[in-house]
Amino acid sequence: MDPNAVDVVLQEAVARGAVPNAVVVAADRDGPILESAAGPRVAGGGEPVDAGTHVRIMSMTKPVATVAALQQVERGTLRLDAPVEEYCPEFADLQVLDGFDGDVPRMRPPATKATVHQLLTHTTGLGYWFFNAELLRWETVTGTPNVLSGSNVIFRAPLLADPGTRFEYGINTDWVGKVVEAASGLGFDVAVKEGVTGPLGMDDTSFAPSGEQRANCVPVHMRAPDGTWQPSELDLHPEPEYYAGGHGLYATPRDYLRFQRALLGNGELEGTRILRPETVDAAFTNQIGDLGFPATIPSADPGSTADFSAGPGHTWGYGLLLNTEDLPGRRRAGSGAWAGLCNTHFWVDRTTGITAAVYTQTLPFVAPEVHQVYVDVERALYGAL
Repeated sequence: MDPNAVDVVLQEAVARGAVPNAVVVAADRDGPILESAAGPRVAGGGEPVDAGTHVRIMSMTKPVATVAALQQVERGTLRLDAPVEEYCPEFADLQVLDGFDGDVPRMRPPATKATVHQLLTHTTGLGYWFFNAELLRWETVTGTPNVLSGSNVIFRAPLLADPGTRFEYGINTDWVGKVVEAASGLGFDVAVKEGVTGPLGMDDTSFAPSGEQRANCVPVHMRAPDGTWQPSELDLHPEPEYYAGGHGLYATPRDYLRFQRALLGNGELEGTRILRPETVDAAFTNQIGDLGFPATIPSADPGSTADFSAGPGHTWGYGLLLNTEDLPGRRRAGSGAWAGLCNTHFWVDRTTGITAAVYTQTLPFVAPEVHQVYVDVERALYGAL
């Protein structure tokens, strides 16, 4: 393919200030077909970014954690229909937040017990502060930090709905990490290393990057009052109390593409199998029934995220947002995708045999001018094919 179309999109995006920098990688079923990058690692100049630059992939950790859980399902050590408390007894203590009396949270027991399947599909009722004002208020009045704290106290956060009643994007996959530990008898970081990143040769992907890898990491950029991009000190806790299945991994675009290629290859990459084909098929199949994925998820914290608008015609598989209709000039129906809070986005289109990802390190998530770069890259990529 001709990479020039994608190069032009990235160079123009950096030149107009839509993003401070960006990296795009893509592959087909035969292997990598594109690495493109523009902009310096730190806004204002210096060393350029490339496909070997480290980034916080944030919620792109979730599909990796999901694969680690599905591996336990394949081995018979984990049941999807089992209550979460069978693996994590402390989950039984969680209650549903049912409003507030003044500043006092009003709690009630959940109507049913949440299952492992509901953890994997964000249908337990657990949420995130940046998409749910009630949870943000609960964190504020109780003095409980959010997940970026790296503290185990986050596992006390309440449900926001009864299990199985709605899709509510949240800390489910952090709980998945705890479930995987219980099912496998391994630390979650070890389970991921032995089951996913190690077999796939993803040597630059880690919950605990080395000093050299940290030095190679792009800082998270935010807008200064004058609108220019400025690097920040924002980062994940360097010594967390738990390894976060929901957001904890650092990786390079080139490394994560190996994981994407394994999904594209029905669970296999270069002769190494991490999942059975039928398990991958299930991950790319609607797992939330008629609950539906919201067309728009409004922001509850504009500093962290803008409104997230997937549009109509989407559902959820295992760790993947699925579009049920073709996106004109872009991915085909049945593709699986997800993203990370600092504006990293990937998709796997098994119909056309294309997988790609777009990386920058900015906040807020899906700010319109940043998200437009993702859309423009995808159109340019498909156009060049």
